[in-house]
Parts: sequence; C-alpha cells; structure tokens
Amino acid sequence: MRKCNILALIIATLTGLLIWVPAASAHGTIVSPATRAYQCWTDWGSQHTNPAMQQQDPMCWQAFQANADTMWNWMSALRDGLGGNFQGSTPDGQLCSNALSRNNALNTPGAWKTTSLGSSFSMHLYDQASHGADYFRVYISKNGFDPTTQRLGWGNLDFITQTGKYAPAKDITFNVQTSGAYRGRHVVFTIWQASHLDQTYMWCSDVNFG
Repeated sequence: MRKCNILALIIATLTGLLIWVPAASAHGTIVSPATRAYQCWTDWGSQHTNPAMQQQDPMCWQAFQANADTMWNWMSALRDGLGGNFQGSTPDGQLCSNALSRNNALNTPGAWKTTSLGSSFSMHLYDQASHGADYFRVYISKNGFDPTTQRLGWGNLDFITQTGKYAPAKDITFNVQTSGAYRGRHVVFTIWQASHLDQTYMWCSDVNFG
C-alpha cells in the first residue's frame, strides 16, 4: 500500500511539472507598433469578459469570440519549415494570421485600433525565449488599400526593408524609414525569421501615418 502511495505521489509530481513546462512555441511578437493579437491582449486580456469590449473595440471582441486562445498565445503565431517561401506558403487573405486557422479572426477587415506613426519609426520585438533573428522583413500596405473593408494580400503590400541578423535577446528594436508617401490608416506587415530553427512569424500591425 505504501509503495502505491509513493508511486501515486511521483506520478502527480511529474504531471504537475509537465503542466508548468512552457510551450516550445512560446516566443514573441512585435509589441510596437502592436500586432493585432497583442493589442487585444494588452487592452482586454485582464477583462476579456467585459461586455463593453463589443462597443469599444469590436475587432478585438470578434477575435475573442472566435478563439480567445489567439490572444492568450500572442507569442506563438509561428510556422515551421517554410524555407523562405513565404508568399507560396501563405495565401492572400491569410497574412495577418500567418495562415494559422486558429488565428483566422486576425484576418477580418475592420476598424482595428491603430498606432500613430511618422515616416520614420521604430519597431520593437519582445521575444520571451531570446532566439534572435536571421532577419526581419517589413512591408506597408499600399496607398488605396482599405484594411477596414479588405483582407490583406501580397499584392496589397509595398516592400520597405529587410534587416540583418540579430543576436539572441528578449528585446530587439530596429528603425524603419519610409518614403513619407503614406498617410492615414495602413497595415505594417512584418515577417520574423527566427534564428534557432526555420520558424517564421508573420503579423499585422494597424497604424495611422500622420
């Protein structure tokens, strides 16, 4: 009987340890300008059942209704093994979700909350796991594209810049310089190619150029 109790205790302990091991996919996101899932999590994560969200932030409301896990796992929007074939692996209309069906609500057109930017701005990646970057690619939606009514496709993007390599760190910041031709509401689309494995992250950040 005593051996059974010890065995049960060991099993319970191991189970507890497994529960608390962080997911291997827990990495990071662009926190400024905030990506869609991160904005919803920072604004509503602690009050995600607040009915006021439906009126005050309808895009986050629909995302939470579709799959709250999208916001809880704002750091885990990755896909493995794309081999740099980003466009061939990601259909039009699925860029903001990184073609992950669980995050499809992030592709929904609408009045997502925006970050105000100038023609030159800084981007900030927060990476919980400090994996570094082979590079970042930054795009901006073309003038004439309306993210409140259209899903983002590759043909809607202007390529702005690709960075060099970054060493592992929790916080990575880099500057982006545009031509100054952008005004009003746009989407900043970012690809992060992580360094430790062939893992690709793609996000949409809603911005307003002054």
